[in-house]
Parts: sequence; C-alpha cells; structure tokens
Amino acid sequence: MQRLQLDFSVLVPEVDEFRLENESPGDMVRRLAIMKASKISALHPAAVVIGSDQVAVFDHEVIGKPGNRKNALLQLHNFSGHSIEFLTAVSVQCSETGYSQEEVIVSEARFRDLTPAEIERYVELDQPLDCAGGFKSEAGGSALLKYLRSDDPTAIIGLPLITVATLLRENGFCIP
Repeated sequence: MQRLQLDFSVLVPEVDEFRLENESPGDMVRRLAIMKASKISALHPAAVVIGSDQVAVFDHEVIGKPGNRKNALLQLHNFSGHSIEFLTAVSVQCSETGYSQEEVIVSEARFRDLTPAEIERYVELDQPLDCAGGFKSEAGGSALLKYLRSDDPTAIIGLPLITVATLLRENGFCIP
C-alpha cells in the first residue's frame, strides 16, 4: 500500500483459514479474502477495506507453508522442473457505500531443474519456511525459476497491487 502512496492501517481479522469439503483452491482464497474484508468492514463501515488470501497449488493439491527446513527441501525438490500456481484473492469492500468487488489472480511459477546443492543453499540463505510453496520470489527464490507468468506480478508476493489499484479507482480513489 505504501507503493500506491495511500494512508492505511493494518488490522488482522480472526478468520479460520480452513478449506471446505470439495472447495476448489480458487473458491477457497476468494471466500477467505471476502471473509477477512467483511469482518473488518463490519467494525469500520466507513472505511474502504482490503482483504486478501493466497494459496499455492501443485499437482492439483494445495501446498502449505513448509514450516521447517526438511519440508522446505522436500517441497523444492518436488517442484524442480515443474510449475506451481499461486492463487491470490483480493476483496475490496466499503459497508457504508455498499461497494464490494473481488478478484482472483493466477500466477504460474515454473521451476528450472534444481540440484540438491542449489536447493540446500537456497533454503539456508532465504529461510523460506513461512512462505507458501517454500520460496520467496521477492528474494533469492527468483533464481530458482525458469519463468513467472501473471497478469499482476505483484500478486505472487502477496497483495496484487495492480488489481488493488484498479478496484480502488472503481471506488473513487485517485491512483496515482
């Protein structure tokens, strides 16, 4: 949000981030982004609230944060030579005006063929234990990729700023 040069506050909603039975990853991130924005919007009805959620998907399975070094190494080993998708949902809401709009951005990260030594070195340097998919594209993780494709490349880092700027303009904000 600083990059968009807007004043903002960060509030963390209490939302249980579970996946419903038979829910697609895209539907899950959309639902969670809406829930997060709705919860804060109910507390601050005049505010324009942005909620977001992201999930990584590999071989039709949701991939979580590795949480530890062993899992990070295993995830990256499995991703070597393959693609994973990042689904990033954003919801912009204002209870007072009734504005509500959501988008899901799909980003494809194609990993190059990685050696065990490269994976070990990367995990040691970036410590990506709290990142979905076990890598940080905004840091050294970019070196692991063959390509990254997205209509909004900022989405893979978390908050899709191109999309947010579009939704905020629709809500009357002047950006830039």
